[in-house]
Amino acid sequence: MGISMTAGTIAELVELAKLGDKNALAELFNRYKKQLRAMIAFRMDRHLKGRVDPSDILQETYLDLAEKLPEFEKKNMSFLVWLRLVAKERLLNVHRHHVDAQKRDPRREQNRAKKETFDATSILLVENLLGRYTSVCGKAIKAEQRLKLNSVLEEMDETDREVIALRIFEGLTNGEVAEVLGITKQATSKRFFRAIDRLEGILEGVPGFG
Repeated sequence: MGISMTAGTIAELVELAKLGDKNALAELFNRYKKQLRAMIAFRMDRHLKGRVDPSDILQETYLDLAEKLPEFEKKNMSFLVWLRLVAKERLLNVHRHHVDAQKRDPRREQNRAKKETFDATSILLVENLLGRYTSVCGKAIKAEQRLKLNSVLEEMDETDREVIALRIFEGLTNGEVAEVLGITKQATSKRFFRAIDRLEGILEGVPGFG
């Protein structure tokens, strides 16, 4: 017999899902669907966004969950952190499929050097900050904003950049971010507020930023 869609601890739901309870499996996924969608939307390359809908990746992640669920009990992590890794692996596979299916064009080759020195999180932060927090559309101002963001983020510690991505764009709690990054909650909180203060202070003079 299936369980109530609002009942059960994570451990109970996992055990029931492993026994074939589809309601339990759906409940496990639905509890974290919002965070997974936010992660996928943020981590998707802008070229991939034009070809793949995040909902399709979510659906494939659900199928992956059904297949990989027995692996969870071997992992020393919370269910959300583990499920997020499952979703990231699916997103990476989708990205590889679409990139490998395309022929290389000169623009990709020209951008490769930049991507090797400027990590993926930084690139995604720039794109998402420009898309979410700016109100100016002029090309010249957009170019100024992009250069300023690139400069700020390149000087920032890699962990600080990741904290911003996880807290603001993926919507994780301070404790969840701490687990993802393997640092203490106190360190996570300090890094977050330090990074945000730095961003706000530098970008105050850049046109279009709210």
